[in-house]
Amino acid sequence: MILQSEIANLKTEIDDMIGKKVVVKGSLGRSKTFEREATIAKAYPNIFVVKYDENERNATYSYTDVLTRTVQVDVFDGENYNPLIPPEVTAKV
Repeated sequence: MILQSEIANLKTEIDDMIGKKVVVKGSLGRSKTFEREATIAKAYPNIFVVKYDENERNATYSYTDVLTRTVQVDVFDGENYNPLIPPEVTAKV
């Protein structure tokens, strides 16, 4: 279950990253994936907007898309791309 505080924290993080370069990764269904460079353009209460570099189109994603890992966002820190939400660690039993 996703808590409201997790969504609020992610929204605050994304608000602080407006104008930064990111890589957006996601699924298109049937084993098809995409990975595109973009810039975070705007953040709203329920969604955020990215502008893709290659074709200058906008796309919107919800904060729950990121929290449920439907979409992965990697933020450029000047040298490397680091995941906005760290990958889940699964313990081997």
